[in-house]
Amino acid sequence: MAMQQTPPSELIRPSVTTSGSTEPAGTATDTGEAPRVGNRAVRLPSLTGMRFPAALLVFLFHVSLPAGWLMPGDANSTLYARLVEQTGGVGVTFFFVLSGFVLAWSAREGDPSTSFWRRRYVKIVPNYLVAWALAMLLTAAGTAAWRSGVTFFMLQSWVPDYDTNFSVNAPGWSLSTEVFFYLCFPLLFAGVRRIAPRRLKFWIVGVIAGVAVTPWLAITFIPAGDVYMSNEPGVSGLHLWFAYVFPPARLLDFLLGILVARAVMLGRWRDIGLVPAGLLFVASYVIAELPGMPYLFAQRAVCLVPCALLIAAGALADASGRPTPFRSRAMVWLGEVSFAFYLLHFIVVSEARNLLGARFDSVPAVVALVVAECALAVLVSWAMYAWIEKPLVRRWSRARAKTPEAATVA
Repeated sequence: MAMQQTPPSELIRPSVTTSGSTEPAGTATDTGEAPRVGNRAVRLPSLTGMRFPAALLVFLFHVSLPAGWLMPGDANSTLYARLVEQTGGVGVTFFFVLSGFVLAWSAREGDPSTSFWRRRYVKIVPNYLVAWALAMLLTAAGTAAWRSGVTFFMLQSWVPDYDTNFSVNAPGWSLSTEVFFYLCFPLLFAGVRRIAPRRLKFWIVGVIAGVAVTPWLAITFIPAGDVYMSNEPGVSGLHLWFAYVFPPARLLDFLLGILVARAVMLGRWRDIGLVPAGLLFVASYVIAELPGMPYLFAQRAVCLVPCALLIAAGALADASGRPTPFRSRAMVWLGEVSFAFYLLHFIVVSEARNLLGARFDSVPAVVALVVAECALAVLVSWAMYAWIEKPLVRRWSRARAKTPEAATVA
């Protein structure tokens, strides 16, 4: 991570707001809608396009659970599980950092917290509840009633219990954690805006250090208990909960995204470009997979900085109008349906497993099945996006304009 004193290529310049104060044109203060470069609103299609590859990483990990189910006793299945054992953690980390970055980038001056929370609610809760209901109907009917209730109210990430964290619809735990992020965002963003620009780098380094030390804190101070991970028998479920699931611990990832967005908008971030950032991302994943790398440290910290670099590089590419492989129409569309895909893919994979069983004896057959599962998950995700998410967001995310009578009374 490297930062500099002036904006890269002066892409985001300071401008004077109507109040007379000086703010970076990359903030929302001069538009109330989105950051601007000059007179042009800066949208982030590349970051939207990046969402689907991140969700796909989580999908590839879930396909491997439990290791060997597709081809029992076959070395190819074991090898696949080994290669993708960190993809789920990396995908979630990317989403948490991206969430903080995008929310800070698009924050509106004077936007009431209640308006922000309403927009977040209509964006995530209806999709979450539909996915919850589908999971209960198709794959999780035998879940204990109290666990079903905990997951319905999106509280599973607060319970120090491995089975509860991932019950009903396993990916739902991260939404439980994100809800905490959203509740904290107005306060966090207000605090970050008070940080002197020259001190942002110290805060960023401090947050990264906090993430890196979290697995050590879990192992040192949290009792291991009797429950261990199903796919990593040497890792305590309680250690995983504190280091990976617990909302206050993951708040650091979200805060890093906010800080990086602020640094980018203030010109305190050195853009290394998408290609170098992508290569660092791949290299960090290889490091995370090295034998002897502590599992929880690999899950939380190894790929964190490359994720931040990649997100910042995508935003700056969009700000400058540079083409990226993520801003094509197809990638943006996949990014738009990626939230629904993230929530529904585990149900698709689980139901396919229930219907078909472990009947495959060749790699091509397994690959064909996985591709078909992915395609089906994209299809049902598109339906959820088109029929539920998009209409509700369009209808309820904006405050209603006051009628003339109401305005008169006010």
